[in-house]
Amino acid sequence: MDSDWDIRARRVRVGGQLSEEVRVTSGVPQGSVLGPLLFLTYVNDIWRNMESLFADDRNLQKIINNEDMEKLQKDLDRLGEWAVEYAMKINPSKSKAIRFTRARVEDPLNYSLMDTLIPEASSCKYLGIILRSGLSWADQVNYTVKKAWKALHFTIRILKKE
Repeated sequence: MDSDWDIRARRVRVGGQLSEEVRVTSGVPQGSVLGPLLFLTYVNDIWRNMESLFADDRNLQKIINNEDMEKLQKDLDRLGEWAVEYAMKINPSKSKAIRFTRARVEDPLNYSLMDTLIPEASSCKYLGIILRSGLSWADQVNYTVKKAWKALHFTIRILKKE
């Protein structure tokens, strides 16, 4: 590592005003080649003592039976403890709890992360696909059709100009 990482300063421009320089003493510069590798090294042990499956960097998933609800909450508690231990900021209010089932379920999901209740949602977007709790594809189909119509209208406008 060269000295560029030791002596970094940043400033911000808002409108026409430029702020004073502030030294940055931690973190990895965005866009660096080593950034993703260093981040993965940093979070490598996040899985320790967890029973649930992490699908990617932001999803905690588990097939839940009634007795498994406590296990998932314990994993959320461990995730919160890990975040505190490693000074990783997690914003629980940006989280969603969603139950995928065709069965009629009355009991609300009561999961929390870092003492913040995770709100229950009826749908979520995952890897670009809209998933609905009732396992319906209607939201995804409507979104895709709307997107296709926009592309078609854009293409027609361009062709009419020529």
